[in-house]
Amino acid sequence: MSNGKQIIQTYRSSAGTELIPFMNNVSSISIYAIQLFDASGKPLLEDRSEPAVPDAERIRHVLAGGVAGDIENEGRYPMVGLPFPVDGKSYALFVMLKSNELWLQSNKEVNTEMLTVFLIGSSLILVAARSIVKPLLRLRDAAGRMSQGHFDVELRTNRKDEIGQLNASFNEMSQELAKLDRMRREFVANVSHEIQSPLTSISGFAKALKQKPMSEESRMHYLTIIEEESDRLSRISRNLLRLSSLQHDRHPVQSAAFRLDEQIRKVVIALEPQWSGKEIAVELDLEPVTIHADEDQLSQVWTNLLGNGIKFTPVRGRICIRAYADGRSAVVRITDSGIGIPEDQRTDIFKAFHKVDKARDRAVSGSGLGLSIVKQIVDVHGGEIRADGEPGGGSVFTVKLPLRKGL
Repeated sequence: MSNGKQIIQTYRSSAGTELIPFMNNVSSISIYAIQLFDASGKPLLEDRSEPAVPDAERIRHVLAGGVAGDIENEGRYPMVGLPFPVDGKSYALFVMLKSNELWLQSNKEVNTEMLTVFLIGSSLILVAARSIVKPLLRLRDAAGRMSQGHFDVELRTNRKDEIGQLNASFNEMSQELAKLDRMRREFVANVSHEIQSPLTSISGFAKALKQKPMSEESRMHYLTIIEEESDRLSRISRNLLRLSSLQHDRHPVQSAAFRLDEQIRKVVIALEPQWSGKEIAVELDLEPVTIHADEDQLSQVWTNLLGNGIKFTPVRGRICIRAYADGRSAVVRITDSGIGIPEDQRTDIFKAFHKVDKARDRAVSGSGLGLSIVKQIVDVHGGEIRADGEPGGGSVFTVKLPLRKGL
């Protein structure tokens, strides 16, 4: 209330000036409402729009020389009372901060600005929320379609933020699932075909044996076909189980040291009835190589590869097997003079049930699982296999395996 004290000092320094008009003029131009009471408690100033109206007890207290300060809940604004002696007479001066138009206007402008900021902020929040929620809802819908088996789902977006990265990851997942679904369908179709073929033969020849008389020679011929087709079903079943076991790591590698060259010789001897029956010349170039690996699994690799070479090599053809150590790896190369593999199929031949078109001959038996099993075993051992050669000029299968586990 320093302004109130300045008013008092101004009055005291203004000799010869009337008290009441002076106070009225000050009250009219000040941001304070001023009231002056005489010794009887009567207000002396003109009534203003916001006059200071203290109670009688405070007026008497101030007239007696006291100060009424820190007045709370005495109206809308703070109020203070000061003793005001003039020419030996006691007066009580009360000053109250009054509302002014500038303050009200400022308050209104502040409120308007706050409301504007709130509305703009709310709008921005809604836009931001929409930009985040909308792609998430699309992602949810796409995931729902995928859960129903529709894997051809693609979310298009130009965003580079986390939402865009999430969409890109979702599209990659969708493509992989679609690829796996196609492989599953092809696998099921191939399995059905491979199983249906021998089953049809078995069923047909079994009915023929039951329904019509025949010679002993014909009967034995039919029974032989039934037996061969049954063996074929058995091989398909065993190969499927082996392939599934290798793919799902349920066939652990039992590593041990053994001579790779001696193992290959044993496989060649075991398959002699097959290659000698076609008068195929088998050439061996085997260097002494010791390897740490699963002996049973690698025996299956050489059996399948050599059996595959014998199958597609014509009568009086040639098969060459070479084995040697190359640094920390063992290399086995099997070359035949068979029908060869087209360049565009040299990767696909390691897929389950894949057959080279020229090999789709009833005279050439096989389920298309042998090379898939070879690939799985080589992968489990940390090696690699490659098919080369030109159609009509034979095939070359190269297997590279680490000599020791972990190399």
